[in-house]
Formats: sequence, C-alpha cells, structure tokens
Amino acid sequence: MVFVTTSRYLFDHAITCNGDVSLLSDVAIEVTNGRISWIGKQSDAPPHQGPTSTLGGLVMPGLVNSHAHTPMTLVRGAGDGLPLMDWLTQVMWPREGQMTTEDALWGMRLGAAEMLLAGVTSTCEMYLFEDAIVEAATEIGIRLAITPGIISAVHGNSLAAVDNRIDEISKFHSQYHDPESLITVGFGPHSAYDLPLEVCSEIASAAQDLEALLHIHVCETETEGAALEAQNGGRSTVQLLSDHGVLDGRVLAAHSVWLNNLDIETFAQKNVRVAHCPVSNMKLASGAAPITSMRSKGIDVGLATDGPASNDDLDLWQEIKFAPLLARVSNLNALSMTPQDALTMATVEGSRAIGNEDAGTLEVGSKADFIRLDLDDPTFVPVTNDDELIAHVAWAGSGRHVTDVWVGGTQVVADGQLPDFDLEEALHQVQTRGKRLAEDSGT
Repeated sequence: MVFVTTSRYLFDHAITCNGDVSLLSDVAIEVTNGRISWIGKQSDAPPHQGPTSTLGGLVMPGLVNSHAHTPMTLVRGAGDGLPLMDWLTQVMWPREGQMTTEDALWGMRLGAAEMLLAGVTSTCEMYLFEDAIVEAATEIGIRLAITPGIISAVHGNSLAAVDNRIDEISKFHSQYHDPESLITVGFGPHSAYDLPLEVCSEIASAAQDLEALLHIHVCETETEGAALEAQNGGRSTVQLLSDHGVLDGRVLAAHSVWLNNLDIETFAQKNVRVAHCPVSNMKLASGAAPITSMRSKGIDVGLATDGPASNDDLDLWQEIKFAPLLARVSNLNALSMTPQDALTMATVEGSRAIGNEDAGTLEVGSKADFIRLDLDDPTFVPVTNDDELIAHVAWAGSGRHVTDVWVGGTQVVADGQLPDFDLEEALHQVQTRGKRLAEDSGT
C-alpha cells in the first residue's frame, strides 16, 4: 500500500499569476506528489490530516530565468565596458577556453544557490559541460531546462563536424530528459552568426524529431547579422532562420532585440517564445527589445538574466523592475507595461517559454514551485488596495525579501538558508578557480 501525504501551507496573501494576476488573502495551499492539489481561502479548505505550516507573508510562483549561462559565475564582471563581440572574443571565450568540468560544476553550484536564495526556481541554461550542470542542479534542487551549447569554436561549423555533437545531445536527452523530474533537455545552437544556416537547420531537425526545445541567440545586437544578411540579399536573420525551418519546432529565441514588424509577425505565426534580458542588454549597450509589440501579438516572453558575466547577477528581481521601465521609456508611455505584466513574464510566460507548460502559476495541477516573501519590510508599506501590494512586489521586491522556496513541493530554502549546501565552500571554490582562469588566459 502506498501512503500519500498532503502538506498544507497557510499564507496571508497570494499572487497566483494565472488569469488577471489578482491578489488572494488568507490562503491555504496543499501539495501532493509535487503538485498543487488545492488552493483557496483557508476558511474553505477541505479537512486535512497531514502536516500544516502557518507561514504568513506572501506566496507566489517561483521565478523563471528563461536564458542563462550560469557557470559564468567564474567570469563574473570581466571585460566590463566592451561591446558584445569584443567582450566575447577578447575576454569571455579566452577564459572559458581554460575552464574544466570541475570548474563548471562549482560555477553552476554557486549560481544555482544564488538563484534559489533569490526565489528563482527554474532556469534555462545554454552552456557546455552539461553533465556537470545537471549534477549541480540536481544536488541543490533547482528545476533545470538544459540546452547543451553548440558553438563553432568548439564544435566546428560544418554538418560533418556538428553531427557528433548532435548525437551527444540526443543521447544526453535520452538519459536525462524527464518532464516529471526536475530536468528537461533541449538543443542550444549559439546563433546564426556563429553557425551556418545549414547547420542551424540540421540541429533544429534533430530537436524537432525529439520534440525538444531549441534555444538560440537571435538578433541580440544591431550589427551581428550584417554579414549574413548581406550574403542573402538583405533578408533579415529571422526570415533566414524561418526559411531554413529553424523556427518550426519548439523555439526559444534569446534577446530578440533587433526585430522588425515582419520578424515579430513570423515569431507569432511560428509560436516562437522569447527570453528578454533587459539588464544584460542595457549593460552591453545592445538595445531595447520591442517586448510590448511581441506580447501584443500573443508571443510568450519570459524574463532572463543572461549570464552572470553580463548582468552581473542572477537575481531576476532586477529584470522584473527593469523590463517595464525599459518598455515605458522606449515607448514614452507609462501604460506600455504594468507590474502585473512583469510578474506574469517572470513566472507563467517564462515557464511556457522554456517548455514547462504546467508550472509558473498557483493553481490545482501546477508543479509546486513557489516562494514566500516577507512583507514586514518598509518597501511594502503602505498598502491601501490590492493593486498597490502587487505593484510593491514588482517595483520593490528583491531577493532579500525571499525567505522560503519550494521546488516540486520540496522545500529547498528555509528561513533564507540552503540547509544542505555549503555556501562558504562554493564561494571559496569559485574565487580560486575564477582567478586561475584569468591568469591562465592572460586577460
């Protein structure tokens, strides 16, 4: 006989992030087998014999980092002030070229800890050393969409050279991909300016065969696709990707800053999802993505930090604040994006973007990934109506307000601490290893 335990949690308030992003008060949430089995007012809750925790505060879905290169904690802050291509070729890639599997393991451990402590319960990673990334994520308990990277400097730029990498990722997918676990697997071709279109098409076909996520950088900077577009009669990068079938499957397009109206229409028609990285885009002077136009066409847009070297942190609360600020100043319209929009992008839209269709909301059947915020803080006072509290969370919320975190119904952060993780050792390891990468690369 199998005994199923349902845990009940009581909170003062909840932002469910489903429907109209309304605020609920005096909320009970019940979790059974890693999913939410009941949610509503405490007075309406059914009889319950299992454990009950009275926590107060505010509960909301865990945040989703829809595009990251988290092991780059090892190169955090390097090359500040350089434009994207100089930053990559002169600093990032030389240091990353010295990186070992053990380096990536410690970089991911520290980054995953940073995210969980800030209330980020899911991350979509494009990087090498995918086995180490899975190991670290599994140890610490963060939900992971891993899209092993494919870049020309490592894997070549011909079909023959890339075929081995495609086979590796396909085998990796068969080993680790399980939507009912914490790990899902896709493919991560770097970009159309790094890999030939024919190679991107081959990778996309492999992803489509497995119904896996294809995660690719698209139009991050104004000039990155100039040579490719000039070689193809001025046709835009997005149209070229579409022409080659790259956008036909489950696609996550990171950045997507320099899109024209036709590109946005194509994304909408192909059901491409977007990872919006406002802080990284501002830091690297890449531009402001037309997010309001995308969302008006029904495109799911998640929020993302990008790598910790181009942000410089993994606290998604900055993106929740800066995404609407950037949209408002770009459009000269304070109504162009609301706090509710920002919270939706950080949760349910981000979940859909990375392929977790049944997460990102507080509703029955959803994966039990949620976080508690302490409302006893000056930034949350005063509150005279529900919309004000929601606005306070979006505009003033930060990782310091997060006290408790659950992933798949398992509590991984309690009272602001990771109970089973040696943070001091991770800090020491990343400091030591990051210094070695700088010295060995001469940057």
